[in-house]
Amino acid sequence: MVPDHLFASLEEKQAAVLRAVAQRYRTGQPVLVGTRSVAASETLAAMLAAQGISCSVLNASRHAEEAAIIAGAGQLGAVTIATNMAGRGTDIMLGAGVAERGGLHVIATERHEARRIDLQLAGRSARQGDPSSCETFLSLEDALLQRFFAPVPGAVPARLGRCKAVHPLLRWVFRGVQRRAERHAYAARKALLEADIKRQEALAFSGSGAGGEAG
Repeated sequence: MVPDHLFASLEEKQAAVLRAVAQRYRTGQPVLVGTRSVAASETLAAMLAAQGISCSVLNASRHAEEAAIIAGAGQLGAVTIATNMAGRGTDIMLGAGVAERGGLHVIATERHEARRIDLQLAGRSARQGDPSSCETFLSLEDALLQRFFAPVPGAVPARLGRCKAVHPLLRWVFRGVQRRAERHAYAARKALLEADIKRQEALAFSGSGAGGEAG
């Protein structure tokens, strides 16, 4: 795994992702690109198509094609774009001649709210001891920073722009906001569970009260 690639804007990051995919595509090395949403996967597919790079898209709107797309994702010259929920638990088998070209190359285009999702994507490479590589592209306009770092949308570049060349700092910032997102999700799940328990207790109390009056 190589160090994260960091960019000030989403546009710069998208251009870098396109260059990275094109570079691997020219050598025949298969590429798996992870996106956060269906919209992001479709947008990237359109941008690749505009450059003459054919790809398969695996997301919630194309669930019926999942088996065929996964089966072909490890073949020479394959470019596959997938959301984080697509194809989980399925090994991508390398085709003939792929190992000699470095195996499957995984590209993450954003950090997710939970680090385990990022690790799941990275783990799609190097299955069964196969050769592989993985890299991540991040920008200061990514949703994770916009939602959990700055209270005002668009404030992140202004606050961190002068530090964007300091890789260790920004890597720490991304990990910090990811932890904040994980705590936020945990608190939401806990509140939902507590509310459900109270509802069940209220229903049980109501039922026992009605039974006592009837007796």
